[in-house]
Amino acid sequence: MDNNKLLDPRILRTRQLLKDALIQLLQEMDIEKITINRLAEEATINRVTFYLHYRDIPDMLDKMAAEMMEDIRSILNKTPENMNSLEEVDSSMMVNLLEHIAEHAKFYKIVLGSRKIPIFTERLLKLLTGSIAERLGKIGSDSYISKTGIPMDIAVGYYSSAMIGTIVGWLRNDMPYTPLFLTEQFSLLSPRNRNND
Repeated sequence: MDNNKLLDPRILRTRQLLKDALIQLLQEMDIEKITINRLAEEATINRVTFYLHYRDIPDMLDKMAAEMMEDIRSILNKTPENMNSLEEVDSSMMVNLLEHIAEHAKFYKIVLGSRKIPIFTERLLKLLTGSIAERLGKIGSDSYISKTGIPMDIAVGYYSSAMIGTIVGWLRNDMPYTPLFLTEQFSLLSPRNRNND
């Protein structure tokens, strides 16, 4: 993250300790039961140190969700080199996204899999909705969606929700498929592949 490069390494370390502690506690209890005292204790810092970084636990969740979105946005905005088609670019970005999620599986399994802390899923859904709308727009008027007259907002909602649901299911089942295999399955389900129907 670009902003974190400007921060003192001690600040980054403390925030990572707090983030790791929160993820650990979320595996053991509901978010409503987590206190700042318990979180600070788990992170091996004092309570005052917590307040140097966050106002309260909701503020911490908000900042963690913002960091998550920054990470994902940077992955989606990377333009892969030597790609000959939109399909190759989309596939490469999806593999990169799934590899990132797999690398941080403990975090994503907790924050995306919990219905009690919807901020992460809501923000990811918003980001994916925008990205999918842009991608579907690039397919053009010859697409399956255009030919069938499906309104774009329905198609975008369907594909973004299906993608999040699939990723959450993949995490909850301990990622039984590789990022590449899962990307290939998404591609097979893509409206682009229905153009030949």
